Amino acid sequence: MEWTAFPLHPETPPDGQTLEALFAGQPVDIPGMLARLRQVARELNLPFGERKMTFNSRLAQELGKWAEDKGRGDAFHHAVFLTYFHRGENIALPAVLLQICSTVGLDPAAAQVVLDQRSYREAVDRDWQRSRRMGITAVPTFILDGRRLVGAQSYAALEEMVSSAGAMRRS
Repeated sequence: MEWTAFPLHPETPPDGQTLEALFAGQPVDIPGMLARLRQVARELNLPFGERKMTFNSRLAQELGKWAEDKGRGDAFHHAVFLTYFHRGENIALPAVLLQICSTVGLDPAAAQVVLDQRSYREAVDRDWQRSRRMGITAVPTFILDGRRLVGAQSYAALEEMVSSAGAMRRS
């Protein structure tokens, strides 16, 4: 199964915006949505902070592609998750991203070159185009064997999706 992060709000300004501004004019129960995310995070034993802002993830995604090429993708993505969802930091800021790189064993100077040259811009653009073609409108979205699960899901829901596609549990 392939994992790809798709940005759904590339228009988010570098300094971020409140969740109220993001969902303005839409019938979204923000406290309810956050409660659901906190519940799923608890079920998965993931830390989840008091999120009030959303930040542009474009540069984080570009560095994520680079981290994957360097064999540190999982560590980088996990660190970005903690930085964004647990600590509520702005992952649009290069200084925040470079700090993440140093904590997961990636060279911050090399990461700065990737950011300066936007070396992975086209790879992320292809991911965005793919998400549009697939009709992805929320993250995370899990697609397997024609079945789709949208939003934060429990382990049980993901397990049922995988088993219904014919996968068998390893012993």
